[in-house]
Amino acid sequence: MALETCGSCLSCLLIPLALWSIVVNILLYFPNGKASHAASYQLPNYVWYFEGICFSGMMILLLAVILITLEGNLFYRCCQSESCNKTYRSFISIVLALLGVAFSGYSCIIFTLGLIQGPFCNSSSGWDYIFKDTAGGYLTDYPSWSRCTEPPNIVEWNIILLSVLIALSGLELIICFLKVAAELKRTLCGTYSVFVQ
Repeated sequence: MALETCGSCLSCLLIPLALWSIVVNILLYFPNGKASHAASYQLPNYVWYFEGICFSGMMILLLAVILITLEGNLFYRCCQSESCNKTYRSFISIVLALLGVAFSGYSCIIFTLGLIQGPFCNSSSGWDYIFKDTAGGYLTDYPSWSRCTEPPNIVEWNIILLSVLIALSGLELIICFLKVAAELKRTLCGTYSVFVQ
């Protein structure tokens, strides 16, 4: 019952998460607030996938707006009966929420891979992914962070922002999954009540 009544508010929760995902992903392009590294392409390759801007950002934002529109009374009637119209809207909502699961899940995977790979930074051996062979072990090896000399504090910058992006896309994934469950319950329970009558 709680999942069904909360189903309509789940779509609204996606909007701030998507907006924050866009903002945090943009910050990845400007280590320490400087644009010089982005201009010279001295950023990790996962940053150039734009998954925080496109997939867990704009695509989730678009899906949330469509889902909110479907939940409103302004949706065009596609059938003669009200129950057919509600079933059709629920089906579209399920498809859109499943797309949201795919978009946010993909983003979460890419952000995790970027965190494991580590930042692209300048060290004594030049510009490289100096932590790529540690399989994420550098995350707890604080003394090794000083090997990255440029941009300054790039390891902390990447860890914090990528962790925030993982959390945001993970929350989007959970919300979209709950939305699918709520719409399935609404559709199946509605269909069951029609069969009983």
